[in-house]
Amino acid sequence: MVSEQVLIAISALLGVMILSATTLRGWQGWLALKERELDRTRHEIEGGAASGAARIELADLKERIRKLEAIASGVDL
Repeated sequence: MVSEQVLIAISALLGVMILSATTLRGWQGWLALKERELDRTRHEIEGGAASGAARIELADLKERIRKLEAIASGVDL
């Protein structure tokens, strides 16, 4: 017959396995959700109303880089 300690160990192991499987399934679902959100965002930037905002942001970043390069070379703006 199986001793009480072995039965407790097997039950605990089974519980950990179920918890791990459930957590893994939830994690994969969350990653799939985030992937869908990123796919939707990429389409908005590539074309449509958000492309103008992306161009403005890119121009702003280029201006900041230009200013930082001027500061690094010692030129006053």
